Amino acid sequence: MIKLRNLFILFVAVLAIHSCGDDNFGNNPFADVNYEDLAIQDNDSIVKFLKNHYYDTTVDSIKPLVTGQTAIYDDSKLVTMDVRENDIDYKLYVYVATQGDYGNDPDKGFPSKVDSVFAKYTGRTFSGTAMSETNFDNNQSGIWFSLTNVVRGWAYGFTKFKGGELKRDPNGGPFNGPITYLNGGKGVLFIPSGLAYPSSNIQNWNNFLVDTNILFYIDLLTLVPNTDHDNDNVSSIDEDIDGDGNVNNDDTDEDSIPNFFDTDDDNDGVLTKDEDRNGDGDPTNDFNDPDNPTLPDYLNPNIK
Repeated sequence: MIKLRNLFILFVAVLAIHSCGDDNFGNNPFADVNYEDLAIQDNDSIVKFLKNHYYDTTVDSIKPLVTGQTAIYDDSKLVTMDVRENDIDYKLYVYVATQGDYGNDPDKGFPSKVDSVFAKYTGRTFSGTAMSETNFDNNQSGIWFSLTNVVRGWAYGFTKFKGGELKRDPNGGPFNGPITYLNGGKGVLFIPSGLAYPSSNIQNWNNFLVDTNILFYIDLLTLVPNTDHDNDNVSSIDEDIDGDGNVNNDDTDEDSIPNFFDTDDDNDGVLTKDEDRNGDGDPTNDFNDPDNPTLPDYLNPNIK
């Protein structure tokens, strides 16, 4: 009897574990979400927030609207970006408090949406007329990150700011102190849930920010212009072969590694950086196949 009882308990336990597994991995708790409708609802909520708040330049902070101030929605510094992701149309709102001034380093202007940037940020949730009083994320020391590895709202929003200029000694020598950047871009990104942590991505299901509108105060300190993630002498922004604005779906050799991370884009056994027959350091302008005169060698498996 004891053995049978223990066996029954074991059976029930296994059944319970199996059922829990089905709930967590077999069923989509967000299956009923209509993402087109959610995008419209998110935008209505964001617009309501923007119409009821202003940007206080004295403290670089968002405040509830008061008499005599201009609502963010009506502020000339607000930029509205139309973004289409996963066949859904979104509106991303970017408040450009300070665009930024890179000084004597003209290469470090506006980043592309796949560049690497060095920035400070503070994140909060918001909806309608309310904004959270606490930060869900914060980094005020500055951190490097690639705009390919962040929420989509960042990838688009950061392109509206310029990096700053490295602080130097007035006499022209190296600055004797901590690395400091001056006059970088500063502002706020108002990000709809579809460009943040949408439940359409299974990786977000356990994120407490799933399907939530978020905003970020950001300071763009500097950047790596024309970032080349795989060091193949083709900048990542130029590895968008189909020109749809998404570098993640360009995989010439179909090896499941997008070109901007693939050191041999056509898988012909010759590294992309070495398919530079004219020796100018740029593989994109070498065309040596008379049958495909517009196809660069580094994308052509027939030319090595």
